[in-house]
Amino acid sequence: MEENLEIAVERAIQAARGFETAIQLVFGIDPGPRPGLAWLADGMVVGSAQLEGIEALVEHITGLSSAVPHQRMCVKIGDGAPLIRDRIINQLLLSGIETRQVSEHSTSSGSRSKAHVQAATRIALQGGDRVFKIREIEPTDGDLREIQRQSRIQSTGGLTISTELARMVACGDITMDEAIRRA
Repeated sequence: MEENLEIAVERAIQAARGFETAIQLVFGIDPGPRPGLAWLADGMVVGSAQLEGIEALVEHITGLSSAVPHQRMCVKIGDGAPLIRDRIINQLLLSGIETRQVSEHSTSSGSRSKAHVQAATRIALQGGDRVFKIREIEPTDGDLREIQRQSRIQSTGGLTISTELARMVACGDITMDEAIRRA
């Protein structure tokens, strides 16, 4: 429901701007637990958002792209947060979306509250290398420890999920909520 409302609002905004159609629609993603997202039509910033997670990111992009008439579309993702980045890349590729990886060097500046959205805009404006292959998700020990730390925070100190459950969360096989319920 919330997503449909956002898409309807996006369509209304584009109509109010007199926006007809774009040759190239580009989405930029600053990867992380709360990814920044920006979308540009023919090089002009059309919108931006900071999402609460990566689970519905591809559906979000697909919905927004339906609100902006375009001829071509691609998604550019920053090279930071490798574990999350690769999960997002895999989701994009499996959805048949042209994907490019962009260096995040010099993309993070500005206010902390809008840093991810601003970085996503800068990422969308850069070139990047086309990604063709699904990435193998290989969480490091540090990644797993961080997921376990997040499980303690999310369960208000009640429990720490196992390394096996943390690995499943890292690979996107289950959500943190599911891991906590299983623990």
